Formats: sequence, structure tokens, C-alpha cells
Amino acid sequence: MGTSKSPYSEQLRGIAELILAVAGESVTVMKRNAPERALKLKRQDEWGIYLEFLKVMFNLTDRLSVLYLPIKEQPQFMDSLEDAVTLQLKNVLEPAFGSGADQTEIILTVGAAVAESRQTYERYRFLVTENTPVKDEMLKDFGGRVADAMGIAGNAQISSAATLCASAVIPAIKAILAGDAPPAAAVDTAAPVATDTTSAPLLPTATPGPQGPTGTEIKLVSVMSTVAGEEVETRWGLHPRFRQDLPPEDMQQLTKLMNRVAKILGERYASVAFSDEWTSWHKAGHA
Repeated sequence: MGTSKSPYSEQLRGIAELILAVAGESVTVMKRNAPERALKLKRQDEWGIYLEFLKVMFNLTDRLSVLYLPIKEQPQFMDSLEDAVTLQLKNVLEPAFGSGADQTEIILTVGAAVAESRQTYERYRFLVTENTPVKDEMLKDFGGRVADAMGIAGNAQISSAATLCASAVIPAIKAILAGDAPPAAAVDTAAPVATDTTSAPLLPTATPGPQGPTGTEIKLVSVMSTVAGEEVETRWGLHPRFRQDLPPEDMQQLTKLMNRVAKILGERYASVAFSDEWTSWHKAGHA
């Protein structure tokens, strides 16, 4: 079933764009959580990490679509989503490979990712909209697979970061299926696109063409520094819905990381704010 003729064409396009953008951005998040290992990753390694995020998001979409679509239409919807993701991926990678290049490998790669997603995650039985031990077990499994793909099996920080990325995309997929604007971007970062295509496809970080509801940006995490006299105060905060959706262990990990971020940015802001060149920053500013 072609996506252009599907009554769910808008949802298919939106979810395909979301999946590709989040997968690409999540690779950057993983590299930032393991900077020493990131320096050793080859393009093929990054592609493997990217595919792990594709797999888990296909599974999450499959589970969520059951709640919004008629049972008889849901299998066709997922088949069409595979086509939509393939088309978007071909469009994004076309500048690198050229319009005349054989892109059969992309079709086969996405198909294999969908098949492996089913083999890996369908055995977990849980309602995706609820927090349950089985859901946590599946996300832990996914986090472990990402750490394996990075060559640092058992790395708790990478596993936690991957789990956070996968969990954060659920509300956005729900909103698209319901016909609403996604409540927030799943991962608020941007990954650079390299130009070396000799070892593996480029990692897509954005999709071409006009942006629909998935282009809506909502600040999930903010850091702000203010100056009062000779003192600088730096604080951070979370979007209320984001805070509500985070499991306690993820919240604890995020708090630890953000305290470090606030310290680094606060010190940097203070050094700039009290310099002669930037006296205008003494009133208030954002780090």
C-alpha cells in the first residue's frame, strides 16, 4: 500500500520523519556520553548504532498503533511505515550517493531492521503507555544492544542514555497517531552530517521538504545563568511533562549530568560576563 494513497499518509510521513531524525540525533547523544569511545568509532559502527534506534522505534510504533488504528488496518499501516521510512532515507542519502545510484541496499537494510526488530522485541508483553517491569526489561535490553554496537558492552551510562532517548519518543509517536502536534522533540540535539561515504551510508539527521507537526520544538531542558552584583547563579530545569514521564532512575541520572552541565556552563558564563569586552552581559543572560 503506497503511503500517498493511504488515509494515514500524514501520520506515516510524520512518524517516518520523526524516526529518522531521532535515530540520527540519538547517535550523537551516544557519542557525547562516551567521548573517548566516540573517537574510535568508524562510520560503519555509527550506522549500526543508528539501526538499533530504528529497530526499537519500529517496535514502539507497532505497539502504539494498535491503540489508535482498526485491527484490520494496523498491519497494512506498519508495512506502509516501512515504505515511508525507506523513501525518506533514500531522499536524505541521495545527495551523498547521487540520484542514479543503486539504492536497493537501503530497501534491504530497512526491511532487515524491521524483521530483526520483531524477532528481538516482540517477545516482551506489555502495554507501551504504562510503566511496567517488562517494559523496563525491554528498554534495558535495547540499551545493552546499543552499548554492544558501540563496542563498550555493559556500559551503564550508554545504556541509560539510550533508554532515555527511546522512552522520550513515545509521547511524540502517540501524538502523531492521534493527529495532534507532538508534545516535544524526543532528543534536543543536532548531529553533523559527514561527507565520507566510502565505508557506510551517512547518518540522516533531518529530512528534506517542508516540516509538518514534527518540526515543532519545545524546550525539554533549559540552563540559565543570571548575574547579581559580583555573583553568578546558574540553574537548570525540565519541562513538566518530561519530568513526569521520566522513571526515577533516569531522573537521578539526568540530575547528576545536568548538575555537571550547569557547573561547566556557569563557570564559562561567569568568565565571559565579567570580562571587559562583555560588560553588557551583567544584567542577565543564557548560558
